[in-house]
Amino acid sequence: MRSLKRTSRRLRAPITPASSPRLLVLPPTARSIATHQSTTPSSTTTTTAVNPIKTLLIANRGEIALRIARTAAAMGIRTTTLYTDVDAASQHARCSPHAIALGAASGAYLDGARIVQLAKQHGIGALHPGYGFLSENPAFAQACEDAGIVFVGPPPKAMADMGDKARSKEIMTAAGVPCVPGYHGAEQTPEQLRVRAREIQYPVLLKSVKGGGGKGMRIVRTDEEFEAQLRSARAEARASFGDGGEVMLVEKYVVRPRHVEVQVFADRYGNCVALGERDCSVQRRHQKILEESPAPLLDDATRHDLWDKARTAALAVGYVGAGTVEFILDKDTGHFYFMEMNTRLQVEHPVSEMVTGTDLVEWQFRVAAGERLPLTQDEIEARILERGAAIEARIYAENPEKGFFPDSGKLVHLVTPKTDADVRIDAGFVEGDTVSEAYDGMIAKLIVRGPDRETAIRRMELALREYEVVGLSTNIEFLKRLCRSQAFIEGDVETGFIDQWKDELFQPRPTSDEVFAQAALGLLGSQIKLGPAAGPHGGTLGFGESGAQSRRKFAFRVRNDAAAEGSEAEVVQVDVAQQANALYSVSVLRDSSETPVVFENVVSEPSLASATKTRLTTFFPLARVESTLVQDPAAPEKLTVFQLGEKTELTMVSPGWFEKALGLKEVVGSVVAPMPCKILRNEVEEGQEVEKGAPLVVIESMKMETVIRSPQKGVVKRLAHKEGDICKAGTVLVLFEDVEGAAESS
Repeated sequence: MRSLKRTSRRLRAPITPASSPRLLVLPPTARSIATHQSTTPSSTTTTTAVNPIKTLLIANRGEIALRIARTAAAMGIRTTTLYTDVDAASQHARCSPHAIALGAASGAYLDGARIVQLAKQHGIGALHPGYGFLSENPAFAQACEDAGIVFVGPPPKAMADMGDKARSKEIMTAAGVPCVPGYHGAEQTPEQLRVRAREIQYPVLLKSVKGGGGKGMRIVRTDEEFEAQLRSARAEARASFGDGGEVMLVEKYVVRPRHVEVQVFADRYGNCVALGERDCSVQRRHQKILEESPAPLLDDATRHDLWDKARTAALAVGYVGAGTVEFILDKDTGHFYFMEMNTRLQVEHPVSEMVTGTDLVEWQFRVAAGERLPLTQDEIEARILERGAAIEARIYAENPEKGFFPDSGKLVHLVTPKTDADVRIDAGFVEGDTVSEAYDGMIAKLIVRGPDRETAIRRMELALREYEVVGLSTNIEFLKRLCRSQAFIEGDVETGFIDQWKDELFQPRPTSDEVFAQAALGLLGSQIKLGPAAGPHGGTLGFGESGAQSRRKFAFRVRNDAAAEGSEAEVVQVDVAQQANALYSVSVLRDSSETPVVFENVVSEPSLASATKTRLTTFFPLARVESTLVQDPAAPEKLTVFQLGEKTELTMVSPGWFEKALGLKEVVGSVVAPMPCKILRNEVEEGQEVEKGAPLVVIESMKMETVIRSPQKGVVKRLAHKEGDICKAGTVLVLFEDVEGAAESS
C-alpha cells in the first residue's frame, strides 16, 4: 500500500476543472454533510443548476434502503420506501415517513412499470434503485427518464452496453482493455459452443451473458462434462434472468484467479475517477464474503494500470455515476483481464468510502442532479495514501458447516459491535426482526479501517468477537477463522481460497470446561430475581430454603461440534454445589475423561436474568469470565453461550437418572422430581391404572413446563404432592403398586 506514489499521474481522460459560474440549488445541509464514515468533507464545485433532488423513492429493501435513506436525510431529501407484505414490519419500511405497500408477491420489487407509476402518482422527483433488483435494468432507467423522474444511476445505453457481457467484451477490446480469451458470439448450439471450448482449451468457464452473483456460471474441466454443465448453467440462468439468460459465453478459466475490481465514478462533463481497487477473492459459490481495499500484494504499476483501464472502460460507454469494473487477475502470470462492469453502486462500496473518506451515495445524488465530481484523481490518491486499509465482512444467515446453506428465522438475540470512525455497520435488521427466506440472507455488513492491512484484519476479528446472534445460523464464527488464517493474513488470496484451506477453516474448535460451567450457572442465574431485595450476593438458586450445600446436575452436548458423521458429540455432565449465596463448587465431567475438572469457591452473579437471557460474571479460581446465555424460546433445551468472543451452541440432554424420572427408562416403584420444581397439576388419581408413557404429573422449573410420564404399566398407589407444592430434586412424586400388588416403599 505504501508503495503508492505521491506524485501526480496523468491517467486517461484527465480531470478538468469546474468552470460553470452557477451553483446547484441543494438544501443547505448538502454543503456541510458529515457522514459517519468521512473524516474529510468532500470539496464543492460550481456547476450548472440542472434538477435539484428534493423527493426520492428508494426502489429497494433491507440495509440497502436504509443506507440510501441515511444519506438522503442528511442532505435534506425527503424519502419514500417500498415494501412487500413480508417486509411490512421491516426496518426499511419504517425508516422513512412515507412507505408504499407493494402487496404479497415477493417479486413486486421487480415490477418496474408499477414502481414508476407509483412514483408519478405520489409526485416523487427522483428514484434510487439501490444496488440490486432494478439497479441494472436499462428499460427501467429509460422508463424513469420518460416519466420525467431522475434516475440515480447511469444512462440506459451505458447500462445496456455493459449489461450484455458479449457486447461489453467487444467494446472493451476496441478500447484497448484486455479481455479473457473466449467466445462471445451468436452461435449457441451445444455443438458449436463445445467446439469453441476445445479451441480455447480446458478448463473453461461457461457464463450467461446476463449473469451476476455466480448464477448461470459453471467451470468445465474436461470435454466429457461439457454438455451436462452447459445444461445446468442454462437452466439456472433461465430461472435467474428469464428469457435470454441461456445465451452463454465461453471463456478461458484462470486456474488461480483473483477477483479485483475498481470503483469508478463519472459525471456528465467527461470527468472520470477511480476510487481505488477492491480485492473480492474470498468467495463461496462465486459470491463474495470479504472485500478489502487496497488489494494485497499488488505492485504499484499494476495498481495504477487497473485504475487506468477501469476509467477507460467507463468512458468507452459514456458512463455517468457510480460503477464497478471487475477484473480477473491471474496469480501465475500477473496479467489481468476485464470480466464485467456492474453499472450500479455495489454492496461493498463502503470499503472504498472508508479508504477515500467519501460518501458515494452523496456523490450519486450530486452527479444525478448535474454537479461535477467533488474530487480529482490526485486528491483521491492522496486520501488513499493517508487512510490506510479497509475490510468489509458480509454477515449472512447461512450455515458454513453445511455448505453455506442459507437459513432464515427470527433474530431472538442480537448484539452488534460498538461503532466509531473506524468501525461501521450497515444493517437492515434489529433484534426481534425476521430474516425471510424470500430474499437474500445478508443480515449486515461490518466494515473496519486501519492504518495498514494487518491492523484492519485484527480490528475486524475484534469486532466480529463482539457480535452475538441467536435465532438462525450465521457465518460469523467462520469469518473469525478467516481473519485468523495465516494465508489470509499474508494476502495469499484467490477465488478458490476457501476450498484450498477448508481443513483449517472448518477445523472444530475445542470447548473449554468454563463454557459448560457457565451454561449451568447461567441456567441457575436465570431464576434469580434481581433488585434491591435480592441481598448483597443475589438470591439462592432454587436449591431449597438456604441453598447451602445443595446440588444441581446438568448434562450438555455441543450442537456445533463437528463430530464424525453418524455419531454424536460427547455428553458433558456438570455438577453444581451451592455453598452460600452466589458461591459454588462446580465439577465438569466429559465422556472422554475419567475424572472431572473441579472449580472450587466459584463466585457467580447474574447482571441480567430473564426468561430467555442471562448475563453473568463468574470469578473462577484463576480468571474472571463474563458470559451471556440465551435459551431458544421455541426449544428451551437449546442454549447458546457467548464467552470470550466465541459462540458455543449447546443442547441440554438427559442423564440416566433424569431419564428415569421422566419415564424414559424402565424403573419400578416410584417417579421422582428430576429438578427443583413446582407441581402444576396431577394428571392421574390414586388407584388409577396407567399405561407406560402416560402423563402423571406436570411440573414447572426455570419457567418451563415438563410432563412427567409413567415409566411402566401399573397402578398408582399414592400421589405424594398436590398442586402448588414446591419440591426438591429427587423428591418422590408418584408411588406405584408392583405387578404382584405389593406396595413399593418410598
